[in-house]
Amino acid sequence: MSLQWTLIAGFLYIEIVVVLLLVLPIASPKRWNSLFKSRFLQGLQAQAGIYFMILLAVLVLFLLDAIREMRKYSHHGDGEHKHLDAEMQENMRLFRAQRNFYISGFALFLSLVIRRLVSLISSQAGLLAQSEAALKQAAGASSAARAFMKDANEPNKEVDNLKKQVKELEAELILEAKDKKALKSQAENLTKEYDRLCEEHSKLQKQVTVSGKGDKKDD
Repeated sequence: MSLQWTLIAGFLYIEIVVVLLLVLPIASPKRWNSLFKSRFLQGLQAQAGIYFMILLAVLVLFLLDAIREMRKYSHHGDGEHKHLDAEMQENMRLFRAQRNFYISGFALFLSLVIRRLVSLISSQAGLLAQSEAALKQAAGASSAARAFMKDANEPNKEVDNLKKQVKELEAELILEAKDKKALKSQAENLTKEYDRLCEEHSKLQKQVTVSGKGDKKDD
């Protein structure tokens, strides 16, 4: 394996590890969010978009190169009788092209998955923080209202204002719960989409394999 494909394969292995760390319940969304907002990553955030686009462009170029090599060696020498050594070399080159296609394709796919997972985890952490702040605020307002109502025999304007605040906070809690439920549903849809993409990729892999075997039989 050449140096560039060795680097891409290593990058693919790193992506697999990152996806497993993000998907498995190893850390809470708050911990991941605090890691994403660390000084080091915040320093790279300004140029992260540029780096990501450059990475995608490089992976797309290598994917196109692998597809070109596959087409080249799949149809190379059709209808010709060659020496066994030459035919074995061509089959080996075709196998390498197919291997490079899978490596670059998976690397490109996992790059998009990682970016989406990071975005969802950050959003979930923000919603959890807002929900906790609203709960604490509502608990404090409820405690103050109960203590004040014990001391007062008759309702007054301050009690009415506190009741209004409690109702407003309860409405905010309901909205936060709905947002959290929507985020959970979005995460489930992402998981389903990920499984669907994996199935499509598996089908594509089978089609490429069948196509490769068909070309070998034609040779």
